[in-house]
Amino acid sequence: MEARVTKKAYEKMKAKLEELKSRRQKISKTIGEAREHGDLRENSAYHAAKDEQGLNEMRIRDLEAQLASSVIIDDEAVTQSDVISLNTTFKVKALESEREYEYTLVPEIEADVLEYKISPSSPLGEAVINCRVGDVVEVEAPMGLIKYQIIEIK
Repeated sequence: MEARVTKKAYEKMKAKLEELKSRRQKISKTIGEAREHGDLRENSAYHAAKDEQGLNEMRIRDLEAQLASSVIIDDEAVTQSDVISLNTTFKVKALESEREYEYTLVPEIEADVLEYKISPSSPLGEAVINCRVGDVVEVEAPMGLIKYQIIEIK
């Protein structure tokens, strides 16, 4: 499945992949040292290092697959629109509480709710994609249905 990502996100994934690959040697050394402690059946340091090695290799495979299926999108082209799409910053107002929130719609890999960056697969992201200023969307949340009005697109 193709994943649309910004150049920044792509470079971030590549850097993380290199970091994980560089850990291979350290983990291998730790396994070798743990082997020297004797009986492997009761050697917790050995088993912990082997588990770490397995997780590291799994992360490497996942990142390699993500990078292989990534399509880098043009930041400039995406943001020049009057509809919400990837890389768009927008403000919404919760109609019941009148509270305003500002989010940026980003590819999944860049999503970070603490930085107000949401992905199109999040409930709000899915609801607002391709919407315009003035549109009202409904989002199903754990506490019930929330209606938001889009009040600004940057």
